[in-house]
Amino acid sequence: MDVISKESRFTATPDKGEVSSILLRPQNPSHLLMLGHGASSNMRTPMLTTIAENLSEHGIATFRYNFPYSEKGGGRNSQATCLETIRSAVRAAGEAAPDLPILAGGHSFSGRMTSTAQSEEPIEGVKGLVFFAFPLHPLGEPATKRADHLANIDVPMLFLSGTRDALGELVLLEPVVERLGSKATLHLLDTADHSFKILKRTRQSSEDVFAEMARVAKAWADTI
Repeated sequence: MDVISKESRFTATPDKGEVSSILLRPQNPSHLLMLGHGASSNMRTPMLTTIAENLSEHGIATFRYNFPYSEKGGGRNSQATCLETIRSAVRAAGEAAPDLPILAGGHSFSGRMTSTAQSEEPIEGVKGLVFFAFPLHPLGEPATKRADHLANIDVPMLFLSGTRDALGELVLLEPVVERLGSKATLHLLDTADHSFKILKRTRQSSEDVFAEMARVAKAWADTI
């Protein structure tokens, strides 16, 4: 399959300037997923690259991007800067692939920031949200407060979460998703942790976990 990979830059916020992005587009894609990275990583990490490549194999284009702090170094930006960056990234993604319906989300932190932005004011053009390991709570501090804003979201949401995710204990995550009703779908990844590392000996499925996420994301996206 021919895949186009195109790097570009867009203005994250007026005061923080430009950040980098990567569009990965397969032949005849059905959707474009704006794919953000985790709190302490960036758009070029092997894990995020693997997620994007597997989505491409299932007909979903991706638009990866950096936050200003992951582009230039230094401490994490304020929440306001991160939320504005997400809205800017959606606009840039739409300009990069104007023919495709847009999904938004990402791994861990960026997924939570995307849902926060969507809950405060719907992001123009976004048809659904995809969370790769939604960080329901900090490590060792089980709680559900981080999910309170999800009730204010009206677009469909897909949660892809490992059964060993220490930042999303199932005893808490499953009731959260259930309370969201028909607009939320939870798919559990057997033996996967927060970084999608699996236990090969005890995992029931022989399917690669990244291929599984891409397959499930594609099937879900086709229904919304």
